[in-house]
Amino acid sequence: MSDQMESEKARASAWFRELRDQIVTAFEMLEDSHAEGPFADQAPGRFDVTETTRASADGSDAGGGLMSVMRGGRVFEKVGVNVSTVYGELGERAQAAMAARKGFPGMKDDPRFWASGISLVAHMQNPHCPAVHMNTRMFWTPHGWWFGGGSDLNPCLEYDEDTAHFHNVQKAHCDRHDEAHYPRLKAWADEYFYVPHRGRARGVGGIFLDDHNSGDWEADFAFIQDVGKAFLPAFVPLVEKRRVDAFGEAEKDAQLVHRGLYAEYNLVYDRGTKFGLETGHDANAVLMSLPPMAKWV
Repeated sequence: MSDQMESEKARASAWFRELRDQIVTAFEMLEDSHAEGPFADQAPGRFDVTETTRASADGSDAGGGLMSVMRGGRVFEKVGVNVSTVYGELGERAQAAMAARKGFPGMKDDPRFWASGISLVAHMQNPHCPAVHMNTRMFWTPHGWWFGGGSDLNPCLEYDEDTAHFHNVQKAHCDRHDEAHYPRLKAWADEYFYVPHRGRARGVGGIFLDDHNSGDWEADFAFIQDVGKAFLPAFVPLVEKRRVDAFGEAEKDAQLVHRGLYAEYNLVYDRGTKFGLETGHDANAVLMSLPPMAKWV
């Protein structure tokens, strides 16, 4: 592996950690600034931060990261912001899946991998506030590297103006790099976050990309940074607007039912969940995306 690629991997890993710090700070500020409306009389929430570690089959170090989870806040009922950098060798099933998806003929001969990224899922106290998911990542094998990720909005009570704002911010950040990015990545998200057994999308979409490698690492890294930078301005204003709205049992019931849909998708279809469990990452970190309460009817 070249010294240049080692430097690029280190820069990507450092960026994901920087983005994690920005988001954790912004979310705790939302907790502190919630002065009126439902739950305003409660104590502001704070993140519990836990180091995660991962070991290879022989017990050697295989990386880890930080799991940051807030539960029972004034604004966030449960939110997890995880960042990790892991490495080692892909197991046989992961090798087969990678070879089939990427067309790499040499995965069995050299199954080494390195992956770094940030993953976030927020479930809100107020049903008028949308749940949200975001992740960005870099993946490397001796056979190739690529970036992936995106973010999508998952309201149980939909507001057209909120959906428009979320998408417009993402489009603006995509357009800085190529005006063809947003329509392609929006369509990809609509396809990826579709729940086949329910015949519907899990939310109102966003953007999604994977296997992104134009051959220009610097350009691709700048783009994946902007995908991450779009998240806070796309999401935070929606929370600030909706967290003060009153709600009753019907709205809370709608939220719990929608969370059931979200849980079904993450356990059955989500590629990141499958990869995390396949490669032996901390199960609590992998499954932090699950809501604290859900309902099936």
